[in-house]
Amino acid sequence: MTKQFPSYKSQSPIILSIDTSCDETAAAVTRGVVVLSNVIWSQAAAHAQFGGVMPSLAQRMHRERIDFVIDRAISKSQIPITKLSAVAVTAGPGLAIALEVGIAKAKELAGKYQLPLIPVNHIEGHVLSPLARPNITHNPSLNLRGEIKEDDIGLPNLGLVVSGGHTELILINKIGDYKILAKTLDDALGEALDKAARMLGLGYPGGAILEKMAKLGNPKIYPLPLPMARSEVKNSFSFSGLKTAFYRLTQRINRDSSISSGLSSRQIYDLSSAFQNRAFQHLERVIKNVIQNTPLPLFNQRGGSERVFLVGGGVAANMELRKRLRKIGKELGLKILFPYSTKLTGDNAAMIGIAAGLRYNPHNSLFATKYELVDRKPRWSVEEI
Repeated sequence: MTKQFPSYKSQSPIILSIDTSCDETAAAVTRGVVVLSNVIWSQAAAHAQFGGVMPSLAQRMHRERIDFVIDRAISKSQIPITKLSAVAVTAGPGLAIALEVGIAKAKELAGKYQLPLIPVNHIEGHVLSPLARPNITHNPSLNLRGEIKEDDIGLPNLGLVVSGGHTELILINKIGDYKILAKTLDDALGEALDKAARMLGLGYPGGAILEKMAKLGNPKIYPLPLPMARSEVKNSFSFSGLKTAFYRLTQRINRDSSISSGLSSRQIYDLSSAFQNRAFQHLERVIKNVIQNTPLPLFNQRGGSERVFLVGGGVAANMELRKRLRKIGKELGLKILFPYSTKLTGDNAAMIGIAAGLRYNPHNSLFATKYELVDRKPRWSVEEI
């Protein structure tokens, strides 16, 4: 029989979460792993003129919008603020002066309503984001309290975060216990896609635009090197060499072009396709290498059940990447899980609430009642939780 979600009086923690890690001001209300509201105010247009995020501008805009975003999240959730179980906030990694805006507001609200404050690692939020569930009346994947237990997702397992600031393949031993199996040596995948788009004059942030252009192009027209193809470093991602080769290629084509106004539409389509294809091929190569050549407990399948591979981060919204990862999953016996909505792939607060809800426990070391212990951690590794 299909189970029905209870009202907000359920024992599942009801958490107001805040994220100001970069250039989105975000707030959400979650009940267990159920997303009751998820409000995001993007600053992308304001930063576009600079070709990237300006930290001081991000901080100022967070301060201007954070009260509105939080009020909106509470209103949309239809949960009285007095019914909250806790407040969660991104403590890192991220821009230090941006993080402090969310942390200060979280401390203010936690103090005002006498609630515990849960600092959450931004990468943990991304990697657990596929476990979020929409706020619908019936959902057979949840129990009566709107929870997912570790046994339900077959931990230990794998997670992949592909965002503008991070590219990490992670072993999820259990909730709160993570090991990085592979990470980028330089640019993150999302950052590389954005920079390639900017070289083509597609604006910032350009990863999503590059994806649209790539659909119209032929990846074989312009040869680009496969990153680290001859390297002995097997468990690392690297996109800086590809970016450099792409810059030189676009400069050469511009010089040789007979079109005075720059690259033609056809050239942009083919160049976009070539760059995205090589970047994804490199990602696939490293993922397969780690899975096939690293002895991990997660591939000792219990009862022949299909194992789960969680994928989060802004680039997880890319349909071509999803197709390729699903192919890897089919080859290796993995069930690839993405967030149920693209609003959960980029920076958002709902994923922070999900992570906080999964580790909600007064005996947890991150469950703070002394708010002064919560501080920003701009370089907080997911292994250090």
